[in-house]
Order: sequence, then C-alpha cells, then structure tokens
Amino acid sequence: MAALAAASPGGDECLEEDEDELEPGLDEAEAEPEAGSGAKAAGGSRGAVLTRRGITLRVLLRDGLLEPARGVLSIYYLETGQVFNSPSAWATHCKRLVNPAKKSGCGWASVRYKGQKLDQYKAAWLRKHQPNAPPAEESLASEGEEEEMPEEEEEEATREGRASVPELVAAKKPEERSKKQQCKSLAEPAGMDHGPPGKRLESKPRVPVRYCTLGTRDSARNPQTLVEVTSFAAINKFQPFNVAISSNVLLLLDFHSHLTRSEVVGYLGGRWDTNTQLLTVLRAFPCRTRLGDAEAAGAVEEEICQSLFLRGLSLVGWYHSHPFGPALPSLHDIDAQMDYQLKLQGSGNGFQPCLALICGPYYHGNPGVESKIAPFWVMPPPEQRPNDYGIPMDVEVAYIQDGFLTNDVLQEMTLLVEFYKGAPDLVKFQELWSQDQTYLDKLKGSLASRTPKDQSFTHILEQIYSLLKLSS
Repeated sequence: MAALAAASPGGDECLEEDEDELEPGLDEAEAEPEAGSGAKAAGGSRGAVLTRRGITLRVLLRDGLLEPARGVLSIYYLETGQVFNSPSAWATHCKRLVNPAKKSGCGWASVRYKGQKLDQYKAAWLRKHQPNAPPAEESLASEGEEEEMPEEEEEEATREGRASVPELVAAKKPEERSKKQQCKSLAEPAGMDHGPPGKRLESKPRVPVRYCTLGTRDSARNPQTLVEVTSFAAINKFQPFNVAISSNVLLLLDFHSHLTRSEVVGYLGGRWDTNTQLLTVLRAFPCRTRLGDAEAAGAVEEEICQSLFLRGLSLVGWYHSHPFGPALPSLHDIDAQMDYQLKLQGSGNGFQPCLALICGPYYHGNPGVESKIAPFWVMPPPEQRPNDYGIPMDVEVAYIQDGFLTNDVLQEMTLLVEFYKGAPDLVKFQELWSQDQTYLDKLKGSLASRTPKDQSFTHILEQIYSLLKLSS
C-alpha cells in the first residue's frame, strides 16, 4: 500500500477520499477486515454487503485484484497524450486542464490500472466475492462513459481545497519539446476544403446555425456548416484566460485575407504568462503556400518555426479567412481548433490556450469596410454527450495599438504580393467591390483602422498598394 501511495502525488489524500466512499451504514471495521478474512467478511458473515461505492482501493489491493507498484495508475481524458501517475482524486483536476468548465468526474471510470479502468476491477471483485448479491441500482460505467462525482464528495473536496488546484502534477514526456517542435505539433492548419485556385469560395450564402440545434455528430451534416459562437456569460462561465492582440497582427492577417478569393491560413506567435493567465499575440506568420500543397507547406512551416524560435516567441494559435462569408467557425473549423488546443497543451507544461482567429474581408454583412476578425476558442462538449461537437466560444480580447509598423510586417506584405502575383484567384483590386468603392478602396479602408500610431510609414503602404494594382 505504501508503494502505491509513494507512486502517486497526494496518494494518502486520495486514499482518504476513497475511504469516504464507504456506505454510511458500514464502519471501517466492517469495511476493512483483517487480511485473509476478506471473502468471509464480504460474503456477509455480519450481514455487511459492499456496494460498488463501498469498494475502495484498499479492498482491491487487499484481495489481490491490484498489486502495489510505481507508475501503474494513469488517466486518459480526450486523448491529450498526457499520462498522470495518480489515483481517482486527481481525475477532475486532469480533466479541467482540457475542459475548464468541468465540475466533477468519477475517477473510477477514468483512472486505469495497467491500462484497464478501475471500475472493471470493482466488477471483478463483486463477481468473485458477492456472486449472489442483488444487482446494484447504479450500473457500471461502460467504455467511454463517465460518472459524475456525487455532490457531497465534490463539496467535501472543495472544503479540503482539492477542487481548486490550479496545476496538475503530471508525468513529463520523455523529451521536452522546443519551440520548433511545438510549432510542428500544430501542423496542417490548411486541412480545410478550399477547392481549386480561382474558384470563388462561399459565393452561396451560408446561414449560420445555433450550437444547441446541432445535437449528436452526424456524418451526413455538411462540415462547412457555420455555427454561431456562444459567450461565456451566456452559460454562466468565466473566460479561462485573457487575451491581448497587437494591431500589427491584425493588419497583416487582414492584408493577407484580402489578397485572394480562396481561403488563406497562418500562424500566431506570442507569449503565455501562467501567472497572469494572459495570452499576448505579437506576430502573425502568413503561410505563403497553396493550401493542399503538402511539399511546399512543410518548407513554409519550417521557416515559420525557425522565425518563432529566433524571436523567442511561442506558437499560440492560428488564423484563416472566409473571403466572402461571415467570420464564424464551421464544423470543420471547430474540430480543427479542438485538435490544435489539445496539441498545444500536450507539452507537459500544463494548460496553455490556443487562439483561433477568423477574418471575413469581403462579407457584405459586415458593417462598413472594416473586415470582421473574430477570435474563438472551443469548449469540449458535455461529458454526458461525448459525441456532440465542441462548443465554439466567443473570446473577449484587448487590442493594443502598436507604435510603429515593423520591418518584419512590411517585408511579409511585400512577399505576399509577390507570392499571389498572377494567381487565378488573386482579387482584381481595380474592380468595384460596391457601387462606389473598388476592392483596393475596401482594402485601404479596412487596414486604416489597424495602423500604428506613427504614420510615417504611409508612403511605404502606398508603394505596396501600387504593386497590388500592377499584379492584378
């Protein structure tokens, strides 16, 4: 028993919680008879019949279904790839790293002993020691299902301070990933269905649906279905992190999104402060590649990773465009974002948010000429409905106006113009976007709201605009 406790941070505390699971009518003498008398006592010599909730780790260890050893307990939640050496009391804390809205969870249905759920050992114990006992009212958790922690246990955990642990003691991966490795873990953001170059995407209006109307996943549902975002206030939750975005980030990704009738994609670089829970987005890194061109994408991603590393930045998110549609996530975007969130926080360093931005440059439903740039984050579906889609959450951000336009941004803009030069899906900037404005007027008007305080760069932007007119 000591070996098991030593192998798990907070092991004694976890065993105490398991002992609290005993039925009110059983005292410890009844529940924990001396070794060697387990079958007789459990068989009911004193009329004591254990229920599933009455079976503790101590009972399973005593009767030989579990053997104490180091590293035999682990927990897997939403396939994050993280492994935690700890018993059931840590289950809720583990899950909160993936789902901050998670209130409770049954460790017996989540924690595994040598790869098998502890609940299955409970079932084996009941079959062995109480074969004639009447079936319990509560059913054993089946594969993939979760049982909620009873309210009295959750309240007790809260009183003891266990429910508010901000960080989990997790087993680190064999190797610590560098910033370059972290960048590669968020590869392939261009996995969307973009169609051939030159095809005007989203020409047909797509009517967004409310999340509550989606229900269970349906393979027949169009993955490009747009979904309205939900505010944290609407579900009585607090946003689990704060976000600040540089105006140069918005300017560059807005410029990138205006250039082509096809969707574009890029990375976001910045810093995550665990003390203040502030995610600061400082740089946008456009992917200068045709979506679906895997060979070119690898080289571009390597270049971006190197740039992040040299600037001391971390990968903190991604962006993409909906050229002629609203800046709302599609079902595909929601799944992709959920996947990226899990990849970013799978480094063993605890919770780190991953931000997604969608830019809708030419959507006529936008007020005025300014592009709508919408940040969102995905909350996992309720555990009682694991086959539902993730919940797209609206993220409140603070926008910081930069003092000047950096050379990096100007160089990226120039490289983008050169990359899309002569492309069949390049926007023809001299054509009319509205009755009295060309596409170039539209672009200038949108970028005007994102320019730095220092206006001395204006003539450089005009040179870039001239290049655009020539290239299109």
